[in-house]
Amino acid sequence: MITFIVSIIILFIGYTLYSRLTEAVFHPVGWMTPAMEHSDGVDIVPMKTWKAFLIQLLNIAGTGPIFGALMGACFGPVVFLWIVFGAILGGAVHDYMCGMISARNNGASIAALSGLYIGEGAMYLMRVFSVLLLLLTGTVFVTSPAALLNTLTGGRLGSAFWIIVILIYYVLATLLPIDKIIGRFYPIFGVVLIVMAISISAAMLVLPQYRIPELVLENLHPENLPVFPFMFITVACGAISGFHATQCPIVAKCIVSVKDGRRVFYGAMIAESVIALVWAAAGMAFYGDTAQLQLGLSSIGQSGVVYNISKTMLGQVGGILAIIGVVVCPITSGDTAFRSARLILAEWTGFDQKNLGKRLIITIPLLAAGALLTQLDFNVLWRYFSWSNQTLATIALWVATVYLLKSERNRIGSLITALPAVFMTAVVTTYIIMADEGLRLPGTVAYPVGIILAGVLLVLYLTTCVIEKKHEKK
Repeated sequence: MITFIVSIIILFIGYTLYSRLTEAVFHPVGWMTPAMEHSDGVDIVPMKTWKAFLIQLLNIAGTGPIFGALMGACFGPVVFLWIVFGAILGGAVHDYMCGMISARNNGASIAALSGLYIGEGAMYLMRVFSVLLLLLTGTVFVTSPAALLNTLTGGRLGSAFWIIVILIYYVLATLLPIDKIIGRFYPIFGVVLIVMAISISAAMLVLPQYRIPELVLENLHPENLPVFPFMFITVACGAISGFHATQCPIVAKCIVSVKDGRRVFYGAMIAESVIALVWAAAGMAFYGDTAQLQLGLSSIGQSGVVYNISKTMLGQVGGILAIIGVVVCPITSGDTAFRSARLILAEWTGFDQKNLGKRLIITIPLLAAGALLTQLDFNVLWRYFSWSNQTLATIALWVATVYLLKSERNRIGSLITALPAVFMTAVVTTYIIMADEGLRLPGTVAYPVGIILAGVLLVLYLTTCVIEKKHEKK
């Protein structure tokens, strides 16, 4: 229990102090946001700070910090360290930089920013990679709520029926102006997500039958998966997530002041990490040990585990919150995934998104591809989503590093993004070489290659810093 409470305190301290350092490095002064300069009534619409925060939270969260945290809890209490320090030093910095660099460039996507700061080749690579990730994300967040809805209705209609219903909703949410559905309803569901986490926390702390384990630096995974790199890939949305790089531009188009960035982007990531921390603790406290938690996840799935924990700890109210949490929240991340994909493809094709017909030309094929992907196994989809997600986060951190390096004022501060970028380079490289959905090579190959590549990029970064410093003196 002490570890859990201290972890939450550290997250709040991290927001109070490190978010200000991150803001100081970026130095958001002397320019106006897209919402105040180029409002278009569809995607670029001014929003109040509190509303932008809740929409950002729901966009990046969904059930990501719940499902990922539960699977990460199978490694034991060591997962607390990654959620806390991964979020403060990596994930929240990543989100703030992605959101603010996008706002600085009229709401440009991470793909467009890659082209602007790294090169045209990177732009095309990131366009393809981002759209594929968003398709996987949207599909993941169709299949899990559809499966639960099918269970709750006694299987009478079938999962396919609910998939179709959700996809029809996606058409509306992807096409309509952001203030029509997202701006009106997402803040409400964002509050529900927060209330759900607070209620579960209270139950764990008050009810004597639940014991949150204290920190031990030991791998407790029942299948003995190595903590590095597997835990850092599994717990994506609760610590650092490339999916967020695709979502930040949506809200970057809507904030009304550059000073909103710290509260909206950094703050929403810390809030998501608190949610992840709660669910990692709940998984271990409810099931008692990691073997039983892993068995629960394997037998009834992530949605079933969330429902059982909520219903048992909170009674009927918990059951209702769980249904909202694992049905509505993933749907509200899935639709913004497809919305982001539409905006990236619109940048690519040059189609004016004020025109409904042109929005339809992009949206319908996207959702058709998502419908096809729903035929794949959820666990397979999640594995590919996880590593591609963390790969995108790594690239986004390098984009932010280059942005800061190109700014004379922010050059020294670029360490704030370069260090997590180096770490995540080692993580994703090692994972892709080792994992079943990767090259399936042994750790004796994966670890040296991952460390060497990260080391090479660190040396390249430091060399660039020295060169830029010399140019500055001249």
